[in-house]
Amino acid sequence: MEAYVTLLTSDAYASGVLVLAHRLRDLGSKKDIACLVTPQVSERIRRYLETVVTVIAVDMIRSYDEANLKILGRPELDVTFTKIHVWQLHQYTKIVFLDADTLPMRNVDELFERPDFSAAPDAGWPDCFNSGVFVTAPSDSVYQDLLTLAKEKGSFDGGDQGLLNTYFSSWPSSSAHRLPFIFNTTPTTQYR
Repeated sequence: MEAYVTLLTSDAYASGVLVLAHRLRDLGSKKDIACLVTPQVSERIRRYLETVVTVIAVDMIRSYDEANLKILGRPELDVTFTKIHVWQLHQYTKIVFLDADTLPMRNVDELFERPDFSAAPDAGWPDCFNSGVFVTAPSDSVYQDLLTLAKEKGSFDGGDQGLLNTYFSSWPSSSAHRLPFIFNTTPTTQYR
């Protein structure tokens, strides 16, 4: 089975998860939609999410690299290491991870045809991929390697994007692994 997976670490982004899930359905996707949910999410929100997505309880994995988080001016990204749990989801054969603040403009089920690990370039750092949208497959070894890397070396940006770009440093190993930029367009001044 294949699934779209997102992450919720607080009640504040619950509306984003719900909009994303409804949007995927409105665009015709029949894939499973799962949400990694940490203990910080209230029981009320969990119950509501369960009516729309498959809720998967996970522990929070934090970045304690305050200096690098400060560079981006985004201290709230310390919780994004929790994304690492996608590599433990062995109930799925392929995963398309979408941050809770993504909004597909058309059906994107074609992403499941992409190889493990695929991502789109980042607008600000074109030699890096943006970790808000990526294609992968579960792997215990990748999960363990990422935990070790996070603990021993941290992340060049303090969040998951720096960690994942360090781990998947050969990205893109082929053009098939490089998603077109349109799959993860972010609002930025680079488009003006």
